[in-house]
Amino acid sequence: MVIATQEACVCHIEAALGLRQASISQHLMELRKIGLVSSHRIRRNMYYQLVRPEIIDIITQLSLLAGAELEELRSLGKRPLPNCSCPQCNPGLDPKLTCRKSNSKEPK
Repeated sequence: MVIATQEACVCHIEAALGLRQASISQHLMELRKIGLVSSHRIRRNMYYQLVRPEIIDIITQLSLLAGAELEELRSLGKRPLPNCSCPQCNPGLDPKLTCRKSNSKEPK
């Protein structure tokens, strides 16, 4: 799982799950409201971490019951991700360039 063992920024979660940033942020906001995740900002990046890591076993079991593959779940926590430009996956990258898709076009 993406935040099971260490914190991750939203763009890393986006790269790991392949979901839109807006959708991820909405889910994380709800999880923060109920106290399952905490967050903090470093420069332009918002990082999230699991507050109660003991729930990972429950989440894993529910995911398996829903048809997820165990290896697929484990792969979500791997770092660095090849398609991720977050500071954790690319620590030497200019902070102005982190968390941007390599194929995205910045407005001029």
